Amino acid sequence: MATLVVRRILNKSLSFGPPTGRITAKLRFLSDQVATWTTEKFDEVVKKDKVVVFMKGVPEQPMCGFSNAVVQILRMHGVEGYGAYNVLEDEELRQGVKEYSSWPTVPQVYIGGEFIGGCDIVLQLHQQGELIEELQKVGIRSLLLDKAEEDKKDT
Repeated sequence: MATLVVRRILNKSLSFGPPTGRITAKLRFLSDQVATWTTEKFDEVVKKDKVVVFMKGVPEQPMCGFSNAVVQILRMHGVEGYGAYNVLEDEELRQGVKEYSSWPTVPQVYIGGEFIGGCDIVLQLHQQGELIEELQKVGIRSLLLDKAEEDKKDT
């Protein structure tokens, strides 16, 4: 499929006359698409936001149960505006993130630029109360911490 798209673009772009700015621009666009997810790019992306999730789908519409579980856990903690990257839109991203983290599955969660884990580990951290601590390290106060304090006041 990708090869067909590239052929169509090239067929529309190339002519038998001298090179034009249009041809050069389209070829430059195609070359920019090669190897965009480098280690340096991943380093930059995982540090860009306090929390970053590589997932199937987007937070508003996760496309797998594991991605949905991570989104729900973050929502319970009140984490908003985190970086979310849909691996279904980019095969290079999907494979690259697995190589970058040495973790074979998605979703993948990063907090403060550090790889935390996938759905199972995030769920475990949540159940043990350790996710609250990880979020606090980057300045995010969990809503569950507020709820726990309110419950203590009520007793």
